[in-house]
Amino acid sequence: MKTEKLIITAAICGAEVTKEQNPAVPYTLEEMVREAKSAYDAGAAVIHVHVRWDDGTPTQDRERFRVVMDAIQAACPGVILIPSTGGAVGMTAEERLQPTELMPEMATLDCGTCNFGDDVFVNDLPILRAFGKRMLENQIKPEYECFEMGHVDTILKLANKGLVPGAPMQFNFVLGVAGCTPATAGNLDWLVRSIPAGSTWTATGIGRAAFELAAPAIAMGGNVRVGFEDNLYLSKGVLAKSNGELVKKVADLAALLGRPVATPAEARGILGLRK
Repeated sequence: MKTEKLIITAAICGAEVTKEQNPAVPYTLEEMVREAKSAYDAGAAVIHVHVRWDDGTPTQDRERFRVVMDAIQAACPGVILIPSTGGAVGMTAEERLQPTELMPEMATLDCGTCNFGDDVFVNDLPILRAFGKRMLENQIKPEYECFEMGHVDTILKLANKGLVPGAPMQFNFVLGVAGCTPATAGNLDWLVRSIPAGSTWTATGIGRAAFELAAPAIAMGGNVRVGFEDNLYLSKGVLAKSNGELVKKVADLAALLGRPVATPAEARGILGLRK
């Protein structure tokens, strides 16, 4: 069976990491564009977008998303933007849904409640149904974020009932969050075997697992997400200077394993996007 080219996603800032942890973490519009372009130039076809106010406070403000996404698109022609509907722990569902009002071609949809370090990230069934309804109405393709093995079964049941967008589905397996499913090749294999034929999938390893999970994902024919949201280090004890450095490391690994990296146009075709 033919293996598609590798789609690299860069999650450039997230909602939790700070400049105190790595000075290169972007907050301002200019910093967001800088980090998105560094990732794009290194081979990222997709930018996963959280936004912050200039002081680093996470926000789901629709207009902040509009300004940031328009600026990234101008600097990175053709790039696929996936705004977050996860936001930050503690935000309301209404807050979190604001980016979907901008009619993006894709957005994340978190598939269940889970531990998030010392916090609880709430995604109960009413939230999943509400988010699914919005994405159906606005013709947004979800990237289904699965932090636990049960999340896959949950979202497939909702898809079978027509409550969230169905096939072809795109999954992102986020492994290694404290309190959630560990980032192992075995767990990744189990998750991949549980999704419908014809689905696409991405693997995200948190912290030290970022590249340990990237290698089996590339070899298995999946896609990879890296970036400051998930990991701040290029190697043990060495802070990454940009998101581009993290993307380049994945692209170099893909070259060693014989997987060419997809352009945004190629990624759009692989993902079956409407644009």
